[in-house]
Amino acid sequence: MRIFRMPIWLHRIYPRYIWRIPTQQQHLYLSFDDGPDPEVTLYVLDLLDKYNAKATFFCVGDNISRFPEIFREILNRGHKVGNHTHHHLKGWSTKWNDYRADIEKCQNMMGPISDYPLFRPPYGRIQSSQGKKLITMGYSCIMWDILSYDYDKRLNIPVALKRIIQGSRPGSIVVFHDSQKAKNQLKQLLPAYLREMTNRGYRFHYIPNK
Repeated sequence: MRIFRMPIWLHRIYPRYIWRIPTQQQHLYLSFDDGPDPEVTLYVLDLLDKYNAKATFFCVGDNISRFPEIFREILNRGHKVGNHTHHHLKGWSTKWNDYRADIEKCQNMMGPISDYPLFRPPYGRIQSSQGKKLITMGYSCIMWDILSYDYDKRLNIPVALKRIIQGSRPGSIVVFHDSQKAKNQLKQLLPAYLREMTNRGYRFHYIPNK
């Protein structure tokens, strides 16, 4: 069973993680995981430009090292970036010292935590102790309110689109993926989502650093 909108009990169990942005305005907070990718990320950037939309890109350090020009393009177009580890590690199955070293390797490619303090754990899987230590280091641990499941090649696109539209609300952090794995599903979901939510009066912003 796919859960497109995260249940409120998760917010209560992990209150120090950021699931939504408090606002009464019709603002949505788009985020993209797993890039940068020279094809998919540029597709996303061009589409966002059409809607004057801003977003946060949680980048994998290994991809930054392979495509530094795409990483710079994200910033040049006025978007935010966040740390998604260097090798897309699962926190649940990774020892703290290894997890921290991988995060720091990615951070070294991005810049200081003071400038780029946003962190999203790959798969959303992070041990409570790891999250506490990262917050102490100065990171904001960003989760999500809406998950598009665009990485699933078996996804029923009409059903998914309906669910993410219905689930979206002021302050929702919405997750898509600028990756080759998600490309075909993303190209069907994202344009329709941007169009519909814009027609409903919503505007798209990047996640604030604090």
